[in-house]
Amino acid sequence: MLQATDLACLKGDRLLFRGLALTLAPGDLLRVAGPNGVGKTSLLRLLTGLTHPEAGEVSWQGVALRRNRERFHRALLYLGHAAALNDMLSPLENLRFACAAAGDEDVDEERCVQALVRIGLAEQLDLPARVLSQGQRRRVGLARLFLSAQRPLWVLDEPFTALDVNAVAELATTLSDHCAAGGIVVLTTHQEAPFARPPQVLDLGSYAC
Repeated sequence: MLQATDLACLKGDRLLFRGLALTLAPGDLLRVAGPNGVGKTSLLRLLTGLTHPEAGEVSWQGVALRRNRERFHRALLYLGHAAALNDMLSPLENLRFACAAAGDEDVDEERCVQALVRIGLAEQLDLPARVLSQGQRRRVGLARLFLSAQRPLWVLDEPFTALDVNAVAELATTLSDHCAAGGIVVLTTHQEAPFARPPQVLDLGSYAC
């Protein structure tokens, strides 16, 4: 279970939002909505423990992140809005590096290849990332979803950006399946997606200062 209590977020000298509370249980899919600049990415960073709230607290399984950071990060997959690829490395090399950096020691090259093929990059496995389109670059990061079923919490910032209609549908199915298996998904998106059931929606604008 992921919980936030009375969260406030300060960015520079601007208070983005305050008084935010949420509780997410296994199976929940939450879409964070609101206009640009309202603090959607900032909220995701708070929920993943990458930044600290100005006020309030985030907890995982009933324990505050500040007291539970290592265990929490083993349960978390976070994909930011940037592809974060090394342009000199291939999609396969980038994916293997990302998994190793996250501590996924059981993910070998064969599983990485399978994930990239599944995400639609069978023809680009060994190309340098610098020649990939924006959609292909996005897919390299999203391939980690197929290697992270053991991580119950997925937090995704604009995961549908630069994807075509078919890829959006496939990704929506993957996220729905993760929730159906007892996972939790939190995401931001400006796009509609065909989820198996409508997500919960958090309108961050209602907490804006």
